[in-house]
Amino acid sequence: MPVPEHRPDAGAPVSEYPPDVVAAHYATGDWTADTIATMVARNDPARVAFIAPEGTFTWGDYDALSSRLAASYAEAGFRPGDRLAVLLTGGALTHVAYLAAQKAGLVTVGIGPRAGDAEIRHLLAKTGAVGLATRSAHRGRPGAEIAARCGAPRHVVLDLSGLPAGRFEGPGLGADDLFFVNSTSGTTGLPKCVRQTMNNRKYFGPLAHAAGRFGPDEVFASVLPAPYGFGLWSAHVVPAMYGYPTVLAAEFDAAETLRLIERHRVTVLCAVTAQFIMLLNDPAFATTDLSSLRVMFTGGERVPVARAREFEDRTGCAVLQFYGSNEAGPLSVTTVDDPQPARLTTAGRPVPGARLRLLADGADVPGGPGQVAAAGPGCTPGYLDDAAANAALFRPDGWLLTGDVATVDADGYLAITGRIADFIIRGGHNVSALVVEEAVGGHPDVAQAAVVAVPDPVLGERVCAYVVTRAPLTLDALRLHLDATGVSKQNWPEYLVDLPELPIGTGGKVDKATLRADAARRFPT
Repeated sequence: MPVPEHRPDAGAPVSEYPPDVVAAHYATGDWTADTIATMVARNDPARVAFIAPEGTFTWGDYDALSSRLAASYAEAGFRPGDRLAVLLTGGALTHVAYLAAQKAGLVTVGIGPRAGDAEIRHLLAKTGAVGLATRSAHRGRPGAEIAARCGAPRHVVLDLSGLPAGRFEGPGLGADDLFFVNSTSGTTGLPKCVRQTMNNRKYFGPLAHAAGRFGPDEVFASVLPAPYGFGLWSAHVVPAMYGYPTVLAAEFDAAETLRLIERHRVTVLCAVTAQFIMLLNDPAFATTDLSSLRVMFTGGERVPVARAREFEDRTGCAVLQFYGSNEAGPLSVTTVDDPQPARLTTAGRPVPGARLRLLADGADVPGGPGQVAAAGPGCTPGYLDDAAANAALFRPDGWLLTGDVATVDADGYLAITGRIADFIIRGGHNVSALVVEEAVGGHPDVAQAAVVAVPDPVLGERVCAYVVTRAPLTLDALRLHLDATGVSKQNWPEYLVDLPELPIGTGGKVDKATLRADAARRFPT
């Protein structure tokens, strides 16, 4: 599938996909003309949409508030096709802001709430965002200060209580237009920007509905950061498709999440692996009534079998997961109908509509092991204005390369056995080893750095930096330097090992296999 680059100039939105691709997915019913705005408007306006830190909002409230914010964008001079960066912690305002942008024809650039200034600055520049929207204060810092330090052309203060009267009636974005740009960990030291359409994200809806056997009265709780793929489909898209109320929190806290599940009788929980392990580890887990839970969608990193089984045993709910990524969308899924061993030890069977291949040295290897290549309705049209990254993401024949190595058993279950790309998956976030290496190597006392993963029973993996230094260096001193240079906290190492020299493999490169084995011995779980 060709990967068209999004034009840099603003203007009337155009489809992100070639016409034949769009036609094929509409013909199968995997894509439809519905937008998130039309789905929200179709829901019963008196029913609850969000139970959030700001209060409880009906679908009617959500529709009206987003239309008023869209009108204010138009009055402020934003034009259809403009890209607006949004930096918010969780809550109803996040979704109102995303929906308002869609109604006004703006493309949302989603920025993770914990992003450091260096990452924000890069995303603003890379996407050509015309402004940065925040609350008056973001995680204890004035939003205006963040905007100024990161070079935002304009700062927009978002406040649900201060929206002017009025309703935006413009055409808004279509289901196949670029509507969202979210970032993913890169291998060049800075995040890449993934292009998303509403049909990409809507594709999760019927798959999740079937996997979890959803009924008419589900209550969702999504405790993930909203801008990333998992958070986007589980809180912004799927509840709107089916009219489900969704419980939101400003930021994840295990004890508070348990309280919310009990209080609001949550039936479908969406949380990355690290979060559900934190729930298990919290003392309140044993005394909280979690009997309402039927399904938990998890993933983002390796799901430990023993802890997943413990969660099922202690709650009675089924632990499910999609295998996929921001780029690939959903590729396989486990379901409530799968036997527990398959549900907890595999990534499930390929989803309808997705086409998968296993490749080794460029050739198909049915059954594997091989790198997973994909094509289908959930695949991104590509990275934003990044021809080199797109050339690495897509084969010349259009198949998307995931970087994951997998096998498929006789019953059709996919199992992920390794990763080609050099990432540490910490709490569901892909941390590029090269990003951390470049950040650590920027310290004046560091002569050489290599970063590897350390297994962790809660987060899946933690980041360990091996360094050769010019002068003694502590982890605390290194973190002060990273903070001062605006490096996002998710890219800070959690372990630091100073060696006289780094081990070198037969190819002349740093032997990371030796370092990983050493890290596992030094920091046992």
